[in-house]
This record gives sequence, structure tokens and C-alpha cells, in this order.
Amino acid sequence: MGASAVRQAQPADGPRAAALRIARSNDDFEGILALQRANLRQALSPGEQAAGGFVFLQHDLAVLRRMAAKLPQAIALADGRVVGYCLALAVGLRHEVPDLEPMFVQFERCRHRGRALSSWRYFVGGQVCVDREFRGQRLAARLYREICGSLPAPYEVCVTEIAARNRASLSSHESMGFRRILDYSDGQEDWVICAWDLDGPGR
Repeated sequence: MGASAVRQAQPADGPRAAALRIARSNDDFEGILALQRANLRQALSPGEQAAGGFVFLQHDLAVLRRMAAKLPQAIALADGRVVGYCLALAVGLRHEVPDLEPMFVQFERCRHRGRALSSWRYFVGGQVCVDREFRGQRLAARLYREICGSLPAPYEVCVTEIAARNRASLSSHESMGFRRILDYSDGQEDWVICAWDLDGPGR
């Protein structure tokens, strides 16, 4: 899903506090979109991508609102500004984001803990993105947990897709307990699909 800009770096003047909650207003969603635009791969130099991660997919307000109608979308706020977000996509909305259809096709090949991924109750995690001034506070993990604490139905697994060259994101997800379940290439990019058990330690 082109998941994440999550570089673990301390701001020069020390970490600033951010409050987490579920997005609910147009201002919240516009804040997500602004942070997303600032961290799109095409907005960053190769060095910035390598150091801090990046996101692939650009959403719009209508899609975010449809996603939020099904599953919680977590945000981190500081001084009224969105400084981090984690999105959640219900499988039933797969056709709302046509660019993700190749990912869902690959999900059909995936196995997790000896079972087909389709046999688990799962949702798609991503993107997750943290403003560079607020990195180094494990906000990505906290945002994922904010979503998990607000899910409207029992889910067993969170699944996400990360560009293989996005080492910052892979490292962040692996430190949370995400496990690689499939590597593949679409001919332009190498991808890693990872799964996170929602009943694991620390959830």
C-alpha cells in the first residue's frame, strides 16, 4: 500500500507532545491529505525517501470519508495540526481505490500462520505517516493501536503492503511485530506484504 513515512529521528529541540484520536471532521481529513502530499515519493528527493520513508498513494476527501464510515482513521494532533495519521481500509471497499487492486490480487496468494489470508478477519493498514518534527516518538505504533482500540467489529489481523526500498517503514513495522508473509514485484516496484496479529503481546 506504499505504507509509510516513519523515520525514527529526534527533532533538534527535543520531542513535542502529540495527542491521538480518531479523525471525524473535514478539517481532520484535510489535515491528513496535507501531510500525505508533503510525504508523497514524488515530493521528496531520493535521499529524503531513503532517510525518512515516503508514501505512494494519494487519496481524496471523498475516499477518506468512505473509509472512515467503515473503520476508524487515527490522527495525531499538535497545536491543532495533523502531525501523524494511520489509515484503515475495509476489504469491502477495495474497489473504491482502484490503484490497490494489484495488492488485493496478491492477498489471494498470501498465507498467514499456515492459513490462507482470506480465512482471517482482516483489515488493511496504511498508510501511516508522521511529520518529520514528531518522529522518534513511536507515533506509528501508537496510531495503529489507536485504530485497534476503536474497531467496530472483532478483527484478527492487520495487513499492509510496503515498498521493499522503504527501509524506514519496514523497520518500523517489524519493530511493532508485523511479519513478512509475501514478497513480490509488479515490474516497477518490489513490495513486501506484512501481517500483524491483533491478539499478540502489547495490543
